[in-house]
Amino acid sequence: MILEKFKEVLSTVLPISILVLILNFTLVPIEEDALIRFLIGGVFIVIGLAIFLLGVDVGITPIGESMGSSIVKSNKVLVVFFVSLMLGFVISVAEPDLHILANQVELVTGSIVSKNLLVVFVSIGVAILVAVGLLRIVYSISLNVVLLIVYFLIFALAIFVDTFYLSVAFDASGSTTGALTVPFILALAAGASAMNKDSQTSEIDSFGLVGIASAGAILGVLFLSLFSSGELSGISQGSEVAKVGILRPFVDQIPHLIFETFIALLPITLIYIVANKLYFKQSRKRTNRIYFGIFLGFIGLIIFLAGVNAGFMDVGRYIGEYLGQNSSSLAIVFIAFLLGVLTILAEPAVHVLTNQIRDVTAGYVKKTTVLFTLAIGVGIAVALSIIKILIPGMMLWHVLLPGYIIAFILTFKVPSLFVGIAFDSGGVASGPMTATFILAYAQGVASATPTADLLNDGFGTIAMVAMTPLIALQLLGLIYSKKKIEEGTDG
Repeated sequence: MILEKFKEVLSTVLPISILVLILNFTLVPIEEDALIRFLIGGVFIVIGLAIFLLGVDVGITPIGESMGSSIVKSNKVLVVFFVSLMLGFVISVAEPDLHILANQVELVTGSIVSKNLLVVFVSIGVAILVAVGLLRIVYSISLNVVLLIVYFLIFALAIFVDTFYLSVAFDASGSTTGALTVPFILALAAGASAMNKDSQTSEIDSFGLVGIASAGAILGVLFLSLFSSGELSGISQGSEVAKVGILRPFVDQIPHLIFETFIALLPITLIYIVANKLYFKQSRKRTNRIYFGIFLGFIGLIIFLAGVNAGFMDVGRYIGEYLGQNSSSLAIVFIAFLLGVLTILAEPAVHVLTNQIRDVTAGYVKKTTVLFTLAIGVGIAVALSIIKILIPGMMLWHVLLPGYIIAFILTFKVPSLFVGIAFDSGGVASGPMTATFILAYAQGVASATPTADLLNDGFGTIAMVAMTPLIALQLLGLIYSKKKIEEGTDG
């Protein structure tokens, strides 16, 4: 099982690593110590993420399944609401991708926007929307209606929000639905929807909760912006890769990562201990297995974050800044497109999604078709995020607003199943490599572009990537449903 996880994660990290090595010998010479740190960081990411994902499978996901079915069995609305509220918060607080984004926000704002404060506000938003999403399943409320109301509120609030916070808000929606949150929320949704005796309704309801939760992350940041004070100014991380030795940065990261990871995973552990003692009463063997899974998650998360912070992101930022200063706009945009395509083709969660779509459509929608559509779509999304940086006056909402309008028009044209899958898949597309390397690359380009602003233009890449599947997969759903009608007529 652990070997499968290693293969999955290696397939994600290897393409980006090979691209960096090619760039090192062609367009972007990287200082030797920094390149070695990058490669060591890559190894840390592979080992750490593999162990973490195994821990999620063994310990975290079973907690989600047990909680999902138990709270719905209670048949008490207040129990469903408050327990799902609590679970949504504690699982979001522990999400690795969110910590990476929050750390970047703290760095570029000179700590004016605190990492911990951002994580808390995002997690509150996720918690509230997870509770709303589970109540939707309980009462069989249309997913389209819930999403429309939530995003209407988002765009109403966006009118009063600074451009920087808007970028971070939509980035947070992609970062929050990461390696830990997605399996847990899907398990909650599966546990809740399985209580519905109508199998078709149960299948449809099992999708959509991740999409609703990610909207909660946007609301969390938007509300944070309304209460924030202080003049924001972007702080560049410098065009040179710091010469701090090879192993020292990794050693320096470990102590505070141990503390942060312990605090992040403690709430979900305590909730399980109490719930198991009072309600689940699971066997000692099963309980020990879950504790072991949480421990694996703890160890894996420390190793993963050390690799990201000490070796991986610095080089991504440096490449973006070097290209921004020394290469043509065409080269910068093309490499961005390539990064987007490589990320999707190698992302294990995307392959899980494509298999899922193939299964629910009984093989009618081909896996390769979905994968190709997503890869091109995300490549264009990353390229657009760089074009936004390079073109003076172009802003994130110039792309996001028409994109979301198209996505919501499609929700009323395609089968409900595809609406749920599409809104869930935004988090799948914006995986660990988007939150780390591609985000750092965009910030590097923004730092090197005289007409760009690091705060307003350095973020928004994850938002673009998270939006792409909303349109791409619903278009596939539209094609699927039309072909099905035509075949039925022909028949």
